[in-house]
Amino acid sequence: MSKPDVLVVGGGLAGLAAAAALGKAGFSVELLERRPLLGGRATSWEVPGADETIDNCQHVLLGCCTNLMDFYTRLGVAAKIRFHSTIAFRTPDARESVVAASLLPAPLHLAPSLFTFHAFGWKDRWAIARGMLSMIGDLRRMDAASLDRQTMLAWLQAHGQTPQAIDGFWRVVLTSALNEDLERVSAWHGLQVFWKSFAASWRAYRVGLPSTSLGELYGSPLPNVTVHQRANVTAIDDGDGTVTTVRTADGREWRASAYVLAAPFEVLGELRPELHVDLEHSPITGIHLWFDRPVLERPFTALLGRTIQWAFHKPGDPNYVQCVVSASRSLVSTGRQEIVETAVRELGEFFPEVRGAQLVKSAVVKEVRATYSAAAGADARRPPHETCWSNCWRAGDWVQNAWPATMEAAVRSGYRAAELAAIRLGRPQTFLVPDMPADGLSRWLGVHS
Repeated sequence: MSKPDVLVVGGGLAGLAAAAALGKAGFSVELLERRPLLGGRATSWEVPGADETIDNCQHVLLGCCTNLMDFYTRLGVAAKIRFHSTIAFRTPDARESVVAASLLPAPLHLAPSLFTFHAFGWKDRWAIARGMLSMIGDLRRMDAASLDRQTMLAWLQAHGQTPQAIDGFWRVVLTSALNEDLERVSAWHGLQVFWKSFAASWRAYRVGLPSTSLGELYGSPLPNVTVHQRANVTAIDDGDGTVTTVRTADGREWRASAYVLAAPFEVLGELRPELHVDLEHSPITGIHLWFDRPVLERPFTALLGRTIQWAFHKPGDPNYVQCVVSASRSLVSTGRQEIVETAVRELGEFFPEVRGAQLVKSAVVKEVRATYSAAAGADARRPPHETCWSNCWRAGDWVQNAWPATMEAAVRSGYRAAELAAIRLGRPQTFLVPDMPADGLSRWLGVHS
């Protein structure tokens, strides 16, 4: 077998993005994935005994995720992403408010929705407005290191946010986007995500949901890419400052001209001490519920003030509800039945239809290592793409870039690693797609994200 141009280790989004970009550019690529599934932490699997295929957790993207949408276009599945321009929020008394863009230019386009939000008094609404102005000011100064050393909660409190504004607005938006509690998450990442997602562009906030399972998004063959599943890498050999061989548990040896390591950081650190990264994890819990009747009116709803933070229903199955709890440390040691009972009880507060419905079956998926923890100070510990070997690069949402642990960050990282590999191979390429440009008044605010 001839030696490929690039060997990619890891079939999550970062590895798939690197392989897809390089393969389409004409490079020969071999991809090794230790599991029988592609997609990493954004994939699907069959529930034993339930005759159901579920995503490990509901994954969403926003309009600002330019590289992720480019990746889906490369895979030929961009049409399977449906964007929604209305975000519904409910309180436990089943009252609902919606956030949607008005005709005002960015960053004012969402202001009318926020100023009619039923859960906020005027003091809360003005606090949020002041917070947004302060956010713009801090981002213009670009003191990233200082902002990264403080938590988002400390920043919000220092900028006059009321308890209700924090818990009813900032917490539900940022905990879900960053998979970390406000008490821990970096203010730098919190402000960056909010600016890119809600303030910079009139279109950035739109929520995209796959119309099919996550696993089905990655099923198409990639040009010039050979995928090997159940290929568990057990060793990385080197010599003269380069990686020479990757070995798998079945005794095979794999060689290439360049290497992209897109496995989780804890896995790479176990393979070679040079790849150890001092980062922690943050968990996500997905709670899958099937009722005997439809109980949700919308494709998704944000839920305020309870354990569960979002509720989604599956296209084509209106009786199915998936609840998501980000930064779910409190649920890691909680039993499955207790989690299900909590979810059903809380859903009944938000959606009265649940109280008369019968739960038919359920499943709970705890992703204990769902993402790296974007805690205050962690950004400085994220490694660069470069390794100590001149023909090898890292890729993953945990690698240094301007995004926290998101699917967009994973794809960006894969594209950048692919660019570096292409340079090494003497055929420079550009794969990264620019950020969604600021529009409206935001173009003139001088924020460089």
